[in-house]
Amino acid sequence: MHIDLDQVDFVTETALTIRQSRRRTTVPKEIVDRLGLTPEDKLRWVLLVDGTVILTRVRRPVNGDR
Repeated sequence: MHIDLDQVDFVTETALTIRQSRRRTTVPKEIVDRLGLTPEDKLRWVLLVDGTVILTRVRRPVNGDR
């Protein structure tokens, strides 16, 4: 995958926590703040065949949009 570094706004790492059947990851505060994420928001995880994971915010419909 090619990433144009001119398009990168922020890079960080977080730990993955696995306890029994529960899997958790923490969204960095910087990302939450920049995207304006709230507890009602959803994130979409996409796994590519090369092991790359793409994480995006699922946009909520705007009044009347589907």
